[in-house]
Amino acid sequence: MLKIQDVTFLKNSKNLLAFSGGADSTSLFFLLLQNDIPFDIAIIDYALRAQSKEEVSYAQELALEHEKNCYVFTSESIEKNFEATARAVRYDFFEELIFEHGYNNLLTAHHLGDRLEWLLMQLSKGAGCAELNSMKRITKREGYDIIRPLLHVEKSELIAYLEAKEKKWFEDETNQDMSIKRNEFRHLYAAPLLKKYKDGILKSFEYIDNDTDELIENTEVLQVQELYYFKRTKNLKSDIYHIDKTLKQLGVMISSHTRDELKESDDTVVSRRYAVCRTDEYVFIAPYLLDVSMDKGFKERCRVLKIPSKLRPYLFLNQKVFDTIVAL
Repeated sequence: MLKIQDVTFLKNSKNLLAFSGGADSTSLFFLLLQNDIPFDIAIIDYALRAQSKEEVSYAQELALEHEKNCYVFTSESIEKNFEATARAVRYDFFEELIFEHGYNNLLTAHHLGDRLEWLLMQLSKGAGCAELNSMKRITKREGYDIIRPLLHVEKSELIAYLEAKEKKWFEDETNQDMSIKRNEFRHLYAAPLLKKYKDGILKSFEYIDNDTDELIENTEVLQVQELYYFKRTKNLKSDIYHIDKTLKQLGVMISSHTRDELKESDDTVVSRRYAVCRTDEYVFIAPYLLDVSMDKGFKERCRVLKIPSKLRPYLFLNQKVFDTIVAL
């Protein structure tokens, strides 16, 4: 079920599996074992469901049985914007583990249905080619890669695999809640399409991957404290793609309206939280701060250096970051 190139690559890496106890991540757990791929697991308890305690216990039991490290994080209550906030909590925890323990890859169990569901959701709200295909087999992050080795596999295949091996997994009851948009897209659109047109959809994603690689110019996104920056590419679409990817890491999803703003303006505020500023050579993303009293000398230096005004309050409070921009 895993592709040969993934097995070969992962065998020579230190891997952390994002585990939930559901059919997807449980299948990936046993597929990694079956292929002698080294890995440890990490699980988040959002403390929303009584079943979540059982899922954590199951993760710990599997880890103990198969001599894996199991890292557990219990989240504080999330009151607003659950999906985006939970994603930020999740990746903050994973990244802390990755950098503390030296993992090369974060493995997630996203499958073909997830990928189609994501494409349809982006398509319905307005998105370009890069955004439609932002769930890819490999996503490069600073210091590690996110690898999704099941993107070519349908969920029914994963369940059949677990049933054949008589392995336990949990079904999250919220997956049936049709008031959640991703569930609506999964049950009403993605699942029926896959049932009828799976082979064509797989082939289309293969073509889209090849085309996207040609459309998007890669660039390295660097970070100093809470400032992210990269050299402008020759292609505005590529710049917006890297802005979008960086903001997603920060738990912010940009709207089609914001995407249009980024095309027209060199200085934009996203979700009232982040300033996105483009200069002749660089793109900067930093916390957007108000009510910061800056002295005249600092303001004049920023004016001479042509530092965008929306970045200045954050830079005034963070000398190391300011020195980095001056050096650029």
